[in-house]
Amino acid sequence: MDPRATFRQLFGSPRALIGMVHVGALPGTPTAHHSVERLVQHALGEARAYRDAGFNALAVENMHDRPYLKGGVGPEVTAAMAVLAHEIKRETGLPLGVQVLAAANREAIAVAHACGAEFVRVEGFVFAHVADEGIVQSFAGELMRYRRAIGAERVRVFADIKKKHSSHALTADVSLAETARAAEFFLADALVVTGTATGEPAEPADVAAARDAGHLPVLVGSGLTPANLASYAHADGFIVGSSVKQGGLWSNALDADATRAMVAAFAALAPRGA
Repeated sequence: MDPRATFRQLFGSPRALIGMVHVGALPGTPTAHHSVERLVQHALGEARAYRDAGFNALAVENMHDRPYLKGGVGPEVTAAMAVLAHEIKRETGLPLGVQVLAAANREAIAVAHACGAEFVRVEGFVFAHVADEGIVQSFAGELMRYRRAIGAERVRVFADIKKKHSSHALTADVSLAETARAAEFFLADALVVTGTATGEPAEPADVAAARDAGHLPVLVGSGLTPANLASYAHADGFIVGSSVKQGGLWSNALDADATRAMVAAFAALAPRGA
C-alpha cells in the first residue's frame, strides 16, 4: 500500500494532530522523585485533556529524563515507559507513538510492541549527526532488523531527519531532500522535520522538500502554533507540545485554551489531496 494511504488509515484521518505527553522523570534519572503510579496519573491527565480537546493521536516521551543517555536506557526506564504507554493507550484508545531519549530507538520499539502503540519516533535513522549527547550514528540497519526479530513490524517508524538540537556539519553536503530519500530507501514509514530546537518552528520549505523527495508522509515536529499551522498545510501530521503548555514551555501543565485553539486551527486547514 502507498505509505501516505497507510498513514491515513493508521490515524483514520487525512492528517494527524499528535499531542505530546511529556512524562515525569523516570526511575533512576537525576530528577526522579515520583512513583511510577503517580507518573501514570499525571500522564493520564494530560492524555485525557488532549483527547477531550479533539487531538486525534498522542505520543509519549521521557523528556524530563535529562541529561539523556545516548543510544540506550536502562531496563528501569524501558519498563516504566511501557507501563505509562500501556495505561495511556488503554485509557484513550487513540493512536499512540513512543519516543525514548536519546536515540534509544530499540527501547522505543520494544515499548511500542509491548503496549500496543502504533508508531515510534526515532533519531539517528540515517546519516550521523552531533547531538547534545555526542555523535549519533546511523541506526536504521540495526533497528529494522530488531523490529523484525521481535515481530513488531506493525509498529511504524517515524524518522527525524536533520534533527533539532544537533549539528549537521558532518553532512552539510547532503541536502534535506537527499536525507529524506535515504530514510525512505532504508524503510522508514514517515519523516519528521523540525526547527533547530524544541519550540522552534520548522521551515515550511524544508517540509515541502521532504514531502516532494519521495512517497513518505511528513510530519512537522516542533514549533507549531495555531497561528502558523496553516503554513504547513502540505504536511501529513503535526506533533504538538510546547505551544499548548502554560507559557509555551514544554515542562509546564497543559493550557486548556491553547489546546482548543490548536484543534480549531487544525480543523480549519483546507482538505488535502494525495
